[in-house]
Amino acid sequence: MSGNIPLRDLDTGHESSRFVDKIHTRSFKGYFRRLRILGGAILFLLYFGTVWLTWGDRQAVFWDLSGKQFHIFGSTFWPQDLVLLSAILIICAFGLFFLTVLAGRVWCGYTCPQSVWTWIFMWAEKVTEGDRNQRIKLDQAPLSVSKLFKRTQKHALWLLISLATAVTFVGYFTPIRDLVSDLVTLEVGKMALFWVFFFTAATYINAGWLREKVCLHMCPYGRFQSSMLDRDSLVITYDAARGESRGPRKKGADYQAEGLGDCIDCQMCVQVCPTGIDIRDGLQMECIGCAACIDACDSIMDKMGYDTGLIRYTSDRELQGGKLRIFRPKLIGYAVVLLAMFSVFAWAIVSRPLHTFNIEKDRGLFRYNSEGQIENSYTLKILNKSQQNQSYNVSVSGLDGLQLSTTATGSVAAGERIELPVSVSVEPEAVKAEVNPISFHLRSVEDPALKLAENSKFTGVTPD
Repeated sequence: MSGNIPLRDLDTGHESSRFVDKIHTRSFKGYFRRLRILGGAILFLLYFGTVWLTWGDRQAVFWDLSGKQFHIFGSTFWPQDLVLLSAILIICAFGLFFLTVLAGRVWCGYTCPQSVWTWIFMWAEKVTEGDRNQRIKLDQAPLSVSKLFKRTQKHALWLLISLATAVTFVGYFTPIRDLVSDLVTLEVGKMALFWVFFFTAATYINAGWLREKVCLHMCPYGRFQSSMLDRDSLVITYDAARGESRGPRKKGADYQAEGLGDCIDCQMCVQVCPTGIDIRDGLQMECIGCAACIDACDSIMDKMGYDTGLIRYTSDRELQGGKLRIFRPKLIGYAVVLLAMFSVFAWAIVSRPLHTFNIEKDRGLFRYNSEGQIENSYTLKILNKSQQNQSYNVSVSGLDGLQLSTTATGSVAAGERIELPVSVSVEPEAVKAEVNPISFHLRSVEDPALKLAENSKFTGVTPD
């Protein structure tokens, strides 16, 4: 085989029942489970912890929609910096492509929020209703006080996790401390209350009820990943040459004499899978790369005294007896592009102007002031993106005797913007044309090296 690896889509035939029946996953232990718990813990710590950090007198990470500012620690971003947000999304997309070429759908299995929150909800289900067999029996049992109590516990825990998730998310757009205080005192605003309710419901439905259906039917990633995989991509694979023919046997029995492989057909790999697939049927679109089947199979191999790795991360080339190639043109190409994009983005962040100066001319052409001078009006828009307060002096040039008729000195707080109305006047005989180019000059009082200039126009009537 060469080129891309096709993924089997088992939505039809006898396998379709798994999309109808509820999936009850079995608890298990293993290396990849610990790795996934570590990744989830870091994600939870970042998500729930960052919102409570402060930077100076404000929230460290805060999207101020009313002020049209995005604060992230010591930096403030404005709508003019929206291109940087677009760049971040593009970099993330290429990073996802790189990971997919390297190790398949590993993002989904370890760090995708849908997967992480689903695992948390599965844990809540286990602690309230028991392990897989107990939950299956509970589903089949008639309604009783015990069943109602366990279900109430589960849904209460789901709702509590959902509420904490929603409050934290809204807290990135509304000051978290004020939001929590208002919720406790029942003084929260209608808009904030709506979004808290909305994201609580979204989390509860997605992680509690939809679960794998989001990965299988709503997320497009699984559909196009086959176009990025190649024969050297590390994907979760069942070693059929070693495992077949599968079948039960007693520990220590000479199963090879009976024509059996290492697979004892215990179904553990199926029972721990959060999407309910059988990895022994081959690489499938529904596989999210969580490696639960690897941990489950390795534990069985250990108990049977067989070598582990019957199900493992490997490449199609290596499985066919070839040599694993990590460094290959496709992967190197993605890495080079990703590195270049990171470099350009870092340069854009460092070199972005922290002070902007714009001129908006009044719609009126011109007028004569009380001294008989021709006068034009302007609005100076000064934006201070830095973290220090700044005071600015403004001057104007371009025509002989051109002067500011009003005081043009402005103070702009860190991360703030002001609009300063000014008037510019000149003697009529100095006007050379109906439209004259002029320049405004902005100088910082605190930092003499900070100088900005912006061009505009001065309209008037030339002397007869």
